[in-house]
Amino acid sequence: MSSQCEQDARRPIGVFDSGLGGLTVVRQIQATMPAEDIVYLGDSARVPYGIKSPRTIRQFALQDAAFLARFDPKVIVVACNTASAVAMDALRRHVAVETVDVVAPAAAEAVRVAKGRPIGVIGTEATIASGAYGRAIATLAPAVEMIAAAAPLLVPIVEEGWAQDDPIVLHVLTRYLHDLQRVRPGVLILGCTHYPLLAEAIGKLMGPNTRLLDTGRAAAEQVRRHLTSGGGARRGGQGTLRCFSTDNPDRFAALAERFLGRSAGEVGWVGTDELAAAGHGAAEI
Repeated sequence: MSSQCEQDARRPIGVFDSGLGGLTVVRQIQATMPAEDIVYLGDSARVPYGIKSPRTIRQFALQDAAFLARFDPKVIVVACNTASAVAMDALRRHVAVETVDVVAPAAAEAVRVAKGRPIGVIGTEATIASGAYGRAIATLAPAVEMIAAAAPLLVPIVEEGWAQDDPIVLHVLTRYLHDLQRVRPGVLILGCTHYPLLAEAIGKLMGPNTRLLDTGRAAAEQVRRHLTSGGGARRGGQGTLRCFSTDNPDRFAALAERFLGRSAGEVGWVGTDELAAAGHGAAEI
């Protein structure tokens, strides 16, 4: 039995996102569980997921998970708020291993921290339109007020590497955060994995009484609890990271350090046709 547990512990954690943003989740997993091996897929050729239809998002998410399943992961982390908001039911029907999203852990942490004060959420159009955060928060704290705002321009701003004090960045943030600033929520959920890279500017605009919540940190803690309770956590040593991109791997590698805080190493390429073939068996969406 102990030999089987050790063998299971050596299996990697699979993580996918629509592009680079999920590397902020990987960063939190590495900080929480440094011994774990991680395989990451960034579907950069089809980014952003946030403006696509729910059917397309579910299809892409199933294909991403099917590709990661080739590496025999012990858990798959959906490091994409849009896919977490729209595709989790489909993923849990079709994926054989435990699948952790970023919405439910973040909602639970927000309710805990807010202590009855309003909770704000910013995210992509699809994430906000899905109402997933509102449902998750209402289940835990029906009386808590929630206000949500779509902020789609923040993803390209982050990927372009614009400074947080750039006047254009601040103008865009002010436009998106206007209604939230009036409410002054106790917690603001950064409901897209790109948004932590703008946390300093967002924090200044929201003020010291609003705590920013990084969904990647909440998801990493959920993964840690799952692996620890099930005996699948790896102990000792330094884990590895293997990255794949569906677009230019050199560009992915060059930008990855901004999200990861260190080099991602060599990045492999996988075609979207290969993802489609991997997900063929899970065509029902």
